[in-house]
Amino acid sequence: MASSPKASADPFDARVVRKLAEILTDTGLTEIEIEHNDLKIRVARSVTVNAQVAAAPAYAPPPQAAPAAEAAPAAPAAPRGDTVNSPMVGTVYLQPQPGADPFVRVGDTVQAGQTLMIVEAMKTMNPIPAPKAGKVVEILVADGQPVEFGEPLVVLE
Repeated sequence: MASSPKASADPFDARVVRKLAEILTDTGLTEIEIEHNDLKIRVARSVTVNAQVAAAPAYAPPPQAAPAAEAAPAAPAAPRGDTVNSPMVGTVYLQPQPGADPFVRVGDTVQAGQTLMIVEAMKTMNPIPAPKAGKVVEILVADGQPVEFGEPLVVLE
């Protein structure tokens, strides 16, 4: 008994695979899978990431001491006092609302628990309290600046 040409043909339409590949390209997805009855089609593409990594320099000889006439630039001084770091990623605001006075200024004396600034994260305003009483020595961020977790915000003395 001869088999029909339809029986030996693929059970799926190549246009469906092409359409799935198009969807991958259009959406930036790397993989898509569909299932219909007993037919399951998975289309995937490999993504090559060209990461630019700076190569570590080979063992270099130690730098020669500069002649006495040339002064090396001074390293930034470590802030004196205790640093208050951001507890989250977000945007820092130095005043409770635009146009209002800031929570604190350099030179202000603060009490433990007093709000130093707020960090907005996911549309929530989070007050940043002073961990101890002291004097504001330096404010290390600008109003509206994005901050990372652990980034220094204020120095208290």
